[in-house]
Amino acid sequence: MATMKVKFRASSIPTKEGTLFYQVVHGRVARQVNTGYKVYPCEWDSVHAEIVFPPGIGYNRGNYLASLKEILYGNTKRFKNIIARLERTGENYTAGDVLKRYLTPSDGEGFISFAREVIRQMGQIGKPRTAERYTVVTRSFERFCGENDVFLDEVDSDLMVRYENFLKAAGVCPNTTSYYMRGLRAIYNRAVEKELTVQRYPFRHVYTGIDKTVKRAVPLNIIRQIRDLDLTLSPATDLARDVFMFSFYTRGMSFIDMAFLKKKDLQNGILSYRRQKTGQQLSIKWERPMQEIIDKYDIKDTPYLLPIIRNMEVDARKQYKNAAHLVNDKLRRLGEQLGLAIPLTTYVARHGWASIARSKNIPLPIISEAMGHNSEKTTRIYLASLDTSAVDKANSQILKAL
Repeated sequence: MATMKVKFRASSIPTKEGTLFYQVVHGRVARQVNTGYKVYPCEWDSVHAEIVFPPGIGYNRGNYLASLKEILYGNTKRFKNIIARLERTGENYTAGDVLKRYLTPSDGEGFISFAREVIRQMGQIGKPRTAERYTVVTRSFERFCGENDVFLDEVDSDLMVRYENFLKAAGVCPNTTSYYMRGLRAIYNRAVEKELTVQRYPFRHVYTGIDKTVKRAVPLNIIRQIRDLDLTLSPATDLARDVFMFSFYTRGMSFIDMAFLKKKDLQNGILSYRRQKTGQQLSIKWERPMQEIIDKYDIKDTPYLLPIIRNMEVDARKQYKNAAHLVNDKLRRLGEQLGLAIPLTTYVARHGWASIARSKNIPLPIISEAMGHNSEKTTRIYLASLDTSAVDKANSQILKAL
């Protein structure tokens, strides 16, 4: 029967970290694979083949070692499961076969390979945002797994708890951790639906809720200050500011919705669009500050209302993503110049509009309607008797206050 151990190879330089690797021995033949992790000699007990915590270790390093210890435990468990499977077949196998199954699951589909297939399918059926989300969460999980995939039937509660601890040790905030977990859960449930694995409820002991986030609103005087800046010598920053202000003028419209606004969406003084996130249809009374921004830019050769997607021969979504990165980078730098306590992004315009609306004693139902609230429960409460005239009046009040 094959055996597996975690080994440590010290660096040729005593002050540097050494390498951890897995060694499988079967039939007097040894095969090795790098774990992708490194530790200092004082952090490894060669006798017991385990992580140790030297005296005086710092908090962050301690968290890293604790997380690494759990990862090594989980991967050791995987190796033992693979060896047990091979033994049950009664067929001859080699140490190389053990490593091959560890690196590329063949006894059933691997979770990461399954996730990649789901991502490909989402792209094919016209769901690019879902594909992008699944890509982000899968890449995070891949960083946790190192170079290895995991069997679908090995995705259990213990694995997800170790992954959560890995994220905590990396300083990932609870909301981002929850975002990753919910994305992985959606992928896992697809595998269950296809009967590729049984439902083990692997996410029942990890956080999948939403914490209250730090406030990202700025007061009216800061909005006014941003609006009045002379940025003629920096066209890219000027555009970023205009996008920020357009979001504010339009009740906190998201960047993706602004990017895909088309000229035909503006009819008879009403801007109508459907939110990319929720599919909800919203209408906004066209105001003078909005038109002033549109008048600044040459958009005659595109069907779009704002100068975000400019080249009709280049993928629109790729242009949107590049522009989002550039705009938020310029806004962040602008916020630093203004000495703001929070990073300035387009999302601050949305928070700012809501906060200022509330300070103007505009009723919460009107604010919720204006922003296209995504909660079904809130939507049922708020959308029962509101009409767009009340929302437009609220927006006019805020714009006139500038």
